[in-house]
Amino acid sequence: MSVASLQDTGQDDISADQEHSERSPLLTKTTSARARTPLPWRQLFVLFWIQLAEPLSAMVIYPFINKMVIDLPITGGDEAKMGYYAGLIESLFSIAQALTVLYWSRLSDRIGRKPVILVGLFGLTLSLVLFGISTTFTGLVISRCLSGALNGNAGVMKSMMGEITDETNVARTMSLMPVIWNTGATVGPIIGGWLSNPHEQFPVLFSGKFWEHYPYALPCHVIAMYCAATLIMSFFYLEESLISHPPPADTSTPHYYTQPSLSQVLTPRVRIAVISYAFLAFLDIALRALHPLFLTASPSFGGLSLSVRAVGTCLAAFFIVSGVYQAFAFAPLYEWMGPKRIYIVSMWTFVPIYVLFPMMRASLGSDENLNIVTWLELALQIVLYTIMDMGFSSAIIYVRGSAPNAYSLGATNGLAQTVVSIVRAVGPISATSLFSLSVQISIWLQSHWGESWKRRVVGFLGGNLIYIVFVLVSLIGVVAVMRVPESPIVTNEADDAEAPPRLEAMEISSVERGSGNICT
Repeated sequence: MSVASLQDTGQDDISADQEHSERSPLLTKTTSARARTPLPWRQLFVLFWIQLAEPLSAMVIYPFINKMVIDLPITGGDEAKMGYYAGLIESLFSIAQALTVLYWSRLSDRIGRKPVILVGLFGLTLSLVLFGISTTFTGLVISRCLSGALNGNAGVMKSMMGEITDETNVARTMSLMPVIWNTGATVGPIIGGWLSNPHEQFPVLFSGKFWEHYPYALPCHVIAMYCAATLIMSFFYLEESLISHPPPADTSTPHYYTQPSLSQVLTPRVRIAVISYAFLAFLDIALRALHPLFLTASPSFGGLSLSVRAVGTCLAAFFIVSGVYQAFAFAPLYEWMGPKRIYIVSMWTFVPIYVLFPMMRASLGSDENLNIVTWLELALQIVLYTIMDMGFSSAIIYVRGSAPNAYSLGATNGLAQTVVSIVRAVGPISATSLFSLSVQISIWLQSHWGESWKRRVVGFLGGNLIYIVFVLVSLIGVVAVMRVPESPIVTNEADDAEAPPRLEAMEISSVERGSGNICT
């Protein structure tokens, strides 16, 4: 339950029975008589600044990770194996996060959101410093796992935003989250692409042996400095949003609830919200891993053979367009279409997005250079990606609205983030491995089956295996999203018979309301 909602409860003259009948887990039905609550911009600014650290940390490696794998003694110079190792490194963060994020989220329900967020920022800082100076596969693995294991911020920040907003302003807040993510996802690849190999690109400024020996340290350390500065700022300016009330003498009172168990949190409404969110996250992270690999790989290995700098610029273009669109379009579309229709349309866009990959490869001329058709297809992908990205705002709103009560908001977001972290761990390595497998199938058929019709048919299917698989997964994702309720504000509680009691109205003292302080 948001702080704003609690304050309204303390001010409105509403009977307990009426409040219970009209209140869903975390959201209440908005009536025309209720004014829109102003957004808490100061707190949101700090949270958005923190949120920016994660996409910066995640996306900074994407322009150079494939080249880094080739440069280091990992693949033995075999470009066909590049996708396997690059995908594994990209997945390690999510694997480690999946093992720990639920612990961090449930811990934040007990000790508060702020301490957990500070630990997460420290983990990002340390891992980036180590990643930039790693010269072995083991070093890359350890630094990437450290980042995920110490960082539970993705789930905790969603809980925090759920507590400082209510049903009248949640759409506006959630529409800004993809903007922040896309800002980081824009700047991250630019930094990763333009600051790699500084001893070659900027020899006057970076002529020392250090930069020659560690060609990818500069972009990683620049982002590490951002995370360290954010840690310091959060320590001083981030306010705790978790309200802690001491237990009454008689704990049998209906207004006192302990933290529910995971089985109580995992209601049918939560399961549907989490599963649909998982499909969206899986297809998105697979696309993020596949796209730079496709752009980097040479035409003979199924790609477009762009430079690291060009890859960073292309990735930045994706997120710039999407971020601007989200900032201005999502809230009006949310009110017009509703979250479910936005969700369904977003999931559908994955089908043409994945189909465009083999179309771009086929559009290359005999000299295997990019032409106007290829660039137009790439531009169309950007437009479709922008539409798809709206689905995340709907997904977050559905997860927030499915929480059984305010004491389970952290656990609900933690469960969702655990599942999402698992699929985000599987997504990159499955996409890049399928890409390499498709290339290997195509190369093998060319050398063994000649020019028969059988080779052409099987070669087409095998060479495009990755795109066929992900189109089918996209269609399954559409079916999953169709099962979510029409609105995240659900008043039918028959399906939650085993859930813990709903959180009733909690009184906030006049001192708390007047000072604006939040108990920790």
